[in-house]
Amino acid sequence: MIKILNLSKSFGAKQILHEISMTIEQGKTTCIIGKSGSGKSVLIKNIVGLLQPDEGSIIVDGKEIPNLTRKELFEVRNKMGFVFQGAALFDSLNVFENVVLRLFEQGERDFEYLEKEAKRVLNAVQLLPDIDEVSENVYLKEWNILKNKMPSELSGGMRKRVGLARALVGSPEYLFYDEPTTGLDPVTSEQIDDLILSVQKRTKVTSIVITHDLFSVYKIADKVAMLHEGNKVFDGNVDEFKSSEIPAIKEFQERYS
Repeated sequence: MIKILNLSKSFGAKQILHEISMTIEQGKTTCIIGKSGSGKSVLIKNIVGLLQPDEGSIIVDGKEIPNLTRKELFEVRNKMGFVFQGAALFDSLNVFENVVLRLFEQGERDFEYLEKEAKRVLNAVQLLPDIDEVSENVYLKEWNILKNKMPSELSGGMRKRVGLARALVGSPEYLFYDEPTTGLDPVTSEQIDDLILSVQKRTKVTSIVITHDLFSVYKIADKVAMLHEGNKVFDGNVDEFKSSEIPAIKEFQERYS
C-alpha cells in the first residue's frame, strides 16, 4: 500500500502540490488525472523518491520514502515497474534485450533465466502465445522472430506492449503507467486498456495510471484521483466521479470526453 500524507512541493515561488493526501490501494488500479501542469508527474516523482517533498511524506509498504538511504530506496524501487509514454524503448536493442535490460543491469547473467523471464512477460502482454496452445515448433518460430525485432520494426501498439513487458520483469508489486494510450488510435487504445485489465487480473499488481483519457479511466479504474492547480479535488470511485458536480471535474469531463 502507498500512503501520501499532506504532501506539498514547490519550485521556487511556484507551488505545484498543496497538502495532497491519498491512499493507493493494494491490488487495484488508481487513475490520477488532471490538466497539464496540475502536478501529476511531480506527485509520481515524489512517490518514487526522485523528488523530495517540502512538507508531508510518502509511505510505501511501511517505509517512509523521504527518509530512506540510497540503498533502501533502490530496494523499494525494485518493487516498481514503469511504463513510459511512447514506451521509451532503446532503439539499438532488440525486443529481448529491451525486455531483460533491468535484470541485466542488476547483474543477472543466467541466459536461461533471462530467456524464461522474457517469454513469461511477453506472454503476459499477449505478444507470445501460451506454450501449451501451439506446437513447440510454432512457439519457437514466433519467439525467434519476436525477440530479434528492433523497435523500428514494431507498430505503436506493439511498442507499448514491449514497454509493459519490460516493466513486468521481476514481478513488481507496483506498476506506474504514464499516459499509456496517448498517440494511439481508438482501436489500439482499447486494446491497451484491455491489456492493463488483463495484467492486473493475472498478476494482482497495484497499478497507478496517469492519463487524460476518460474512456480509459471509465474502463480500467477502481479509483480516480483528480488534481487541479496543485490541489486534490476528487478521490473516489468512477461512478462518484461521473456524477460529481465539482466545477473543475465538470470542465475536465467536457474537455476530454
